[in-house]
Amino acid sequence: MESVKKKDVGGRFNISGAILLIILIIVGIIQLYPLVWLIIDSFKDNAEIFGGNVLGLPKAWRFSNYSDALTGGNVAVFFLNSVIVTALTIIISDILIATSSYAIVRMKWKYSRLTLVFFLLGMMIPIHSTLLPLFLILGKLYLLNTYWALVIPYVAFALPMGIFIMTSFLEGIPRELEEAACIDGCNVFQIFYRIVLPLLTPSLATVSIFTYLSSWNELMFAITFLNNPSLETLTVGIMSMAGQYTTEWGPILAGLVIGTLPTIIIYIPLSSQVQRSLMAGAVKG
Repeated sequence: MESVKKKDVGGRFNISGAILLIILIIVGIIQLYPLVWLIIDSFKDNAEIFGGNVLGLPKAWRFSNYSDALTGGNVAVFFLNSVIVTALTIIISDILIATSSYAIVRMKWKYSRLTLVFFLLGMMIPIHSTLLPLFLILGKLYLLNTYWALVIPYVAFALPMGIFIMTSFLEGIPRELEEAACIDGCNVFQIFYRIVLPLLTPSLATVSIFTYLSSWNELMFAITFLNNPSLETLTVGIMSMAGQYTTEWGPILAGLVIGTLPTIIIYIPLSSQVQRSLMAGAVKG
């Protein structure tokens, strides 16, 4: 009787597992289809995109769409601008997030918790509600039409989420490591850079990816604060490729593929790292 029950339980488990697998495969196909459609249609012309060959493979693979996007559409310039803005944002925000979180969690001072609450309140502010005030402030500081017009707001909005993740992670690091380093003669800066910072690598990777996604894909600030075509980021530049009367969608889709590939290339090897960091921060916090 016990063996029969085990078989029944195993059978039910296998059936439920198979159903779950099928559901996950369907969800995965739904999630991946837009990316596959984007890549395939980036090799087509308008006639195929809007004609009878919407879902099929292109009759002639138009690799010229990519060359047109990179040269005629200036996607290479837009891509470089996005790389500069995103890289500056990630570097500055990572430094500020790591040092601020360490000061809040490890250093004993009167308003440390109040400071943490102040930063976390930034998560409640809709980013686009600050569009007009930031435009006026950046205009008075003569920062419009510069990279800093985007880097400064991006860093400011990256701090709340980054500090939330980092402080949760820091709470789980044993204080004994720092105490031992202090006994060995290290000052607070040496303790941070030699002991704590290497341990923060998983959370820094998570913060960097979130910062990258928010700054790389941002449009409203970029289209408002930058009017110089030579400084336009990828999102603004691709949008400007649409013509007033006619639009060649093949090069635009090729530009979108170029803009999407870095995100995929960066996220795939770091996805497990991000998941582990978020789970560790949630448990330790």
